[in-house]
Amino acid sequence: MELLVILFFFGMSAGAVAKIKGSSFVLWFLIGFCLPFFGTLAALLTRNERGVDVRACEECGNVVPIHDQVCRRCGRDLDYAPSG
Repeated sequence: MELLVILFFFGMSAGAVAKIKGSSFVLWFLIGFCLPFFGTLAALLTRNERGVDVRACEECGNVVPIHDQVCRRCGRDLDYAPSG
């Protein structure tokens, strides 16, 4: 029982860190629950998704991060958009 409580709090910490950085809480909760210390550490080391520039796909209009090469909705190969 104590182990489940500890795993739950590791999952909560990984999920909270990931949510602050703009990632999925549920996904990181599960990672933190299954890999107690390493899940929270991995959530701390992931990139911050909140400040990422975005662009619209020319084919379907889906808004994707600028670092994505392929649109997640329609699968179109996106051209590199130079900044400026």
